[in-house]
Amino acid sequence: MEKPRWWLFLLPGIVVLDLVCLCKAIESPQYAVVHAESDFEVRLYVNSTWMSAPVNELSFEKATLFGFHRLFQYIQGANLNSSRIAMTAPVVTSIVPGAGPFRSSAYIIRFYLPVKFQADPPVPLDELHLKPYTWNSRCVAVRKFSGYAKDENVAREAKRLAVSLSMSPWVNVTSTENNCSYSIAQYDSPFQFIHRTNEVWADIKAPGANGCQSGVIASY
Repeated sequence: MEKPRWWLFLLPGIVVLDLVCLCKAIESPQYAVVHAESDFEVRLYVNSTWMSAPVNELSFEKATLFGFHRLFQYIQGANLNSSRIAMTAPVVTSIVPGAGPFRSSAYIIRFYLPVKFQADPPVPLDELHLKPYTWNSRCVAVRKFSGYAKDENVAREAKRLAVSLSMSPWVNVTSTENNCSYSIAQYDSPFQFIHRTNEVWADIKAPGANGCQSGVIASY
């Protein structure tokens, strides 16, 4: 399987993170599965805080690289407190609609902040051009796929999720409410070559009192 060469300059830091992850489980945003089909599921996520890196770039892969590089500097201490922040998962790349081969020329790469920093995130250095993002409780339709998330497969996987939703009670209604068309969540280091987990996320507009309500879907 092809190794993504654009990650090579992050190798020393990623190797360290891999070794840390072998010692303890990393944190992830909390959710409950409220509906499951054979090829997708719907999750209810709780409120959470993320750090976001906007990137203007046609390529999904390059955008993810450039955004994560800035986020990596942030968690390694490039913040006003010089705080070191533990790695979490997933790293999420949200596709902003626009021109280009994937109907996008802009992306937002997001890093989930550990519980320790949820209420009061360290302030990033100005030159990183990062900003905190409050993710309010919401329902998300999720499709899993394996291998590497690459330019040639992310749009295809998003389309498959849209098709699945169109044939289910969770009808996919496109919305520009949050200015993103869909998101790709990546859980693994680029140096994990097998048993990789990626997900396509599509945001469902409004959770009901008893969980997510079918029939009202918005793009995330």
